[in-house]
This record gives sequence, structure tokens and C-alpha cells, in this order.
Amino acid sequence: MRETVQIRAARLEDCKRLAVMFHKLWPTGSIEEHGKEVRSLVDGTAKLTMPIGVLVAEIERDGVIGFVEVDLRSHADGCDPAQPVGYVEGWYVAEKYRRSGVGAKLIAAAEEWAREFGCVEMGSDAVIENDVSQRAHAALGYEVVDRCVHFRKRL
Repeated sequence: MRETVQIRAARLEDCKRLAVMFHKLWPTGSIEEHGKEVRSLVDGTAKLTMPIGVLVAEIERDGVIGFVEVDLRSHADGCDPAQPVGYVEGWYVAEKYRRSGVGAKLIAAAEEWAREFGCVEMGSDAVIENDVSQRAHAALGYEVVDRCVHFRKRL
């Protein structure tokens, strides 16, 4: 029997686990650095000019198994420059749960988050060597708009 995946806003008690996931996604920063960053995002003390959200995927047995960091940008490559766009800054699912729909649920929640701010487009990017991320984006309806590998999806 499959466990139900819950998508929700990150809470302070998630920060330690999220710091490890941030490090796995962005290994150039230390777990400690990521811990400080994610805590400031979750507790609202980050000094930002646009709204940002950290949403997590959680199952009862294993706890938090993935996250998406989503924010608003004034513009994104390939998107209408006349209005802000939702942007996937980071997207991670624990290896054990990949290809099970968890990532799709996180992205759907990020898109809904952006819609709540009036966005009609969503942007994202991936490094050019990351074929897995590119295929995952394409599977969710994102299209390549630049060889820098930026994505967009109509909301």
C-alpha cells in the first residue's frame, strides 16, 4: 500500500532535513550555510524583495522527502516581460521517491502558489548537463525557451 504524500509549507522543524536536501541539490554550499538560508526563508527573516515559498512533500513513515523553492521574479527568460512570473528556484525529491509522482505534486503546488500571486506563467531552469531535470520539466509541460535551458509553462 502506497503512503499518501502531503504537500505543505515548510515549518521550522523541517529546516535541518531541508538543509541536507539543499546541500544535495546545491553541493557548493555547506549544510550549515544551507541551514541558515532555509531557516531565514521559513521563519520570514530573509531580506527579499519578492515573495518566496518553500513547500515540502511529506509522508508519515519517512517525514519530509522533497521540496520545491518557488518565488516571484520580475521577469524570466521566455516569459512575458510585462508581468511577474512564478519561478522554480529549487526542486528536489529523495532518490527513493523519484519517478513516483512526488515531484509532480510539488511542482503543481508551486504553480498554485504562483497563481495566488496572479501569475500566468511559470519559469524554471536546469544546468545544461542535467538531462534528468530537463526530462522531468518536459514531462510536466514545460518547454525549453533558451539553450541556457530555461523552462516555461502556462498557468
